[in-house]
Amino acid sequence: MRFLVLAAEEDSFARWDAMTEAERGVHFEAMERFAEAVQARGAMVDGGALDRPGQVRTVRPGETSSRPVTDGPFAETVEQLGGFWLVELPDLAAAVEAAKLLPPSYSVEVRPIIEMSH
Repeated sequence: MRFLVLAAEEDSFARWDAMTEAERGVHFEAMERFAEAVQARGAMVDGGALDRPGQVRTVRPGETSSRPVTDGPFAETVEQLGGFWLVELPDLAAAVEAAKLLPPSYSVEVRPIIEMSH
């Protein structure tokens, strides 16, 4: 099964900017443990850091030719999405266990991906 793992943290980018190199190293070590756990049980399909909310554009509902586009993320929240991983693991329990290895300051959403046939 494939899962999308989303990491969010309150004031994520300001906190990252304020971290020392040692504190960043602790975060990277946690992410490495997560990646190793995923590889041991399945596969890391993709992943990456997301850019700051100021770089986001949200396409709002509407007719294709006139859909409004707004600056920033869709929801007003203090938590900011900072990264994502697309993983392939045997089941939701395995995905949740691996997600627990990410930095403890993160709220982590583990979302199963529905396989769609064309």
